[in-house]
Amino acid sequence: MFKGPRYSEAELMARLKFTVGLSLALTLTGIVFVVLYSLIFTVQPMTQSPNDTKFFELITPIATFLTGILSGIMLGKNEDKNTPPAAPTPETTKPEDLLPEPVKEMVEEVQDHIA
Repeated sequence: MFKGPRYSEAELMARLKFTVGLSLALTLTGIVFVVLYSLIFTVQPMTQSPNDTKFFELITPIATFLTGILSGIMLGKNEDKNTPPAAPTPETTKPEDLLPEPVKEMVEEVQDHIA
């Protein structure tokens, strides 16, 4: 049916996180702009109307929930089992370890030739 390349599980999870994060971020941005628009560009009476009170009571937990979900997605640990090993620290690295493989082979041949 689909002739394109098959994605690995890690790639699919990354795409899912991106899509969910993007949609939640756009929703949160929309909420912020609606609230700012309602506060800035509409005429406000001296006392807050009951509709505005209910509006802000409804929007506050939604925005808080979306912010928490977004931070959870962005800070979530990637559970990829094929992660590369950690880079060696400068304390444990020897000068020989920094040479590329062809140079290491050449050094060994030269040392064998000298000896």
